Amino acid sequence: MANLKEIRNRITSVSSTMQITSAMKMVSAAKLKKAQDAITAMRPYAEKLTELLQDLSATLEGEIGGDYTTQREVKKVLLVAVTSNRGLCGAFNSNIIKEIKNRTEFYAGKQVDVFAIGKKGGDALIKTHKIHGHHNAIFDNLTFENVAGIADDLTQKFLTGEYDRIELVYNQFKNAATQIVQVEQFLPLAPINTDTAAASGDYIFEPGKEEIVLALIPKSLKTQLYKGIRDSFASEHGARMTAMHKATDNATALRNQLKLTYNKARQAAITSEILEIVGGAEALNG
Repeated sequence: MANLKEIRNRITSVSSTMQITSAMKMVSAAKLKKAQDAITAMRPYAEKLTELLQDLSATLEGEIGGDYTTQREVKKVLLVAVTSNRGLCGAFNSNIIKEIKNRTEFYAGKQVDVFAIGKKGGDALIKTHKIHGHHNAIFDNLTFENVAGIADDLTQKFLTGEYDRIELVYNQFKNAATQIVQVEQFLPLAPINTDTAAASGDYIFEPGKEEIVLALIPKSLKTQLYKGIRDSFASEHGARMTAMHKATDNATALRNQLKLTYNKARQAAITSEILEIVGGAEALNG
């Protein structure tokens, strides 16, 4: 059994760790509320924009979307990995890294590169993939304008033929304890099912449906990327809050166990001292 000093040091160490994890849990909970409100408010807009684009496209004849819908033979694929800049958030980052590797196996025989948004994903995947850009600072000021610049960069990579397909891989926020890994096709635009998409209502379009669709596509792509990063941002804080909550509970249980061990060891030491005193007294009397 460890001596009393060692047990006391462990109790002090575990208590300090518990205070840190508890503080991190509270900080993440505060940040989660703001991030959750942002993604909850944005989802209806993103969904309505996609619905509007599909409704308009469904009423047009022929292939609409120009270069954005060009289906080329897939030889070069770019995977956009959205992770976090910091760890201590459970399996949040590892799930994305694992999915990137799964997608790489899916595209076996083709060139698969990674566009990293978040430091953790870039650091882990640079060992196995070619990394195009490190956009780690985006989370310091997460605005639509900043994300729009990244979306424009991705769009140009497709339009110039540098890549034949671009996919987003991110964690979709469901609740604080659950994040769902999503893989979305970014470019080329997925074909619209005209059987299920139909224009709702009788509208007058100016200057015309084709012009409106071509103007909406870039905005829709920027919104799609922004929603994905916003989802990931909220998921990160939810995952970190959950991880720190579990760490605090584990530290509490370990501290209680150490205190019990300490009390048993102290009681045994006191009993041993009493027996030594009694034995010495009896020896002197004898």
